[in-house]
Amino acid sequence: MSSSGLYRAPFHPLNLIMANREIKTNSVKIANGSLEIEAYLAMPADTGSFPGVVVLQEIFGVNDHIRDVTRRIAQEGYVAIAPALYQRQAPKFETGYTAQDITIGKKYKDQTTAEELKSDIQATINYLISNTPAKANAIGCIGFCFGGHVAYLAATMPEIHATASFYGAGITTMTPGGGAPTLTQTKQIKGGTIYLFFGMEDASIPVEQIDQIEEALDKNQVLHRIFRYKGAAHGFFCDQRASYNEAAAADAWVQVKQLFKQELTLASA
Repeated sequence: MSSSGLYRAPFHPLNLIMANREIKTNSVKIANGSLEIEAYLAMPADTGSFPGVVVLQEIFGVNDHIRDVTRRIAQEGYVAIAPALYQRQAPKFETGYTAQDITIGKKYKDQTTAEELKSDIQATINYLISNTPAKANAIGCIGFCFGGHVAYLAATMPEIHATASFYGAGITTMTPGGGAPTLTQTKQIKGGTIYLFFGMEDASIPVEQIDQIEEALDKNQVLHRIFRYKGAAHGFFCDQRASYNEAAAADAWVQVKQLFKQELTLASA
């Protein structure tokens, strides 16, 4: 491990509903065969075992926003880790939110495959269980944008017991690397609960697609809740984007904490 240290959160709009737990952070490397995945790790500074949460990036890499989310989750009492999903395409990639940044981020996204992404998430879960105080029976995930789509894929993995998917585009129309849409894998979500968060002004995700996701989850009897925020656009949870919607982000954060507490903390007690 490297780049370690104790961390206390500065002021943030969500501070009023955040825990004030001291945490420690590290930059770590996860072995996945011959591939070495860079990841950002945050966990409570106190001793003990904790549920684990895999944080899945937007197309912009493991950037400041994703690191911030990872720390927020750790402050709630979880071992949180954000693996670089572009490790094969662009090691150490992170960027901002300009039109040029979006273009390059999408370029790397289009080079990923569902098989490789799930393999990297499995390696990340193995790392949590073997190298951190994360509980093997209490692992969840959260993803945003591209990571929201990847989180839907991750929900099919037996080790994942709770999933929070934020505005994952393309779930009903494609899967990374090609093949049947990710939605067709809904029947494989067997052991956990999934919450999905969408903005009703999201130009990337038509309402009809949200309805299709809900229908598939209902049909396959997957435990789920879908949150639809009026007036919120794509990226509404990220306070570094022009589309940030404080009210929607605050409510979504409350829901995420409830999900992880119910499915990870209480279930593993």
